Amino acid sequence: MKHWLFKTEPDVFSIDDLYKAPSHIAPWEGVRNYQARNFLRDSIQKGDLVLFYHSRANPLSIVGIAEVTKPGYPDHFAFDPSHKYFDPKSKPENPTWYMVDIKFKKKFPEPVTTEEMKKHKQLKNMVLLQKGSRLSIQPVSPAEFQFVLGLAGVKL
Repeated sequence: MKHWLFKTEPDVFSIDDLYKAPSHIAPWEGVRNYQARNFLRDSIQKGDLVLFYHSRANPLSIVGIAEVTKPGYPDHFAFDPSHKYFDPKSKPENPTWYMVDIKFKKKFPEPVTTEEMKKHKQLKNMVLLQKGSRLSIQPVSPAEFQFVLGLAGVKL
């Protein structure tokens, strides 16, 4: 099992939206960055755990946990000309973009802010905290994942 951090803008799709989704499961679609796509297509597997991060929020923070329920599969929204994620270069027979399905697992009692995480040397190598780190999907080490759970006061 691997660990990941998925970034989302809460006004687009929040941890509460995931909770409200049917069976608490939703596709993680619309990723249009090749490195993040490669994680979705090649690395993220069923059972992997996800730190759910609210970006463009105040404060920037990890707000909960999700679990991958379906590994990478073609992002069919890329094929739909009426959809905001349409990509005319992506074809069903040769898809460019991928998505996974995730399931709500837990919402933190209080968000774990980026500022709080920066205070801890145990997280100094966390991709999220590196200067210039903008990827919407990032790997997280098992130790970093557990440390964030500790900051949140959460056990799985």
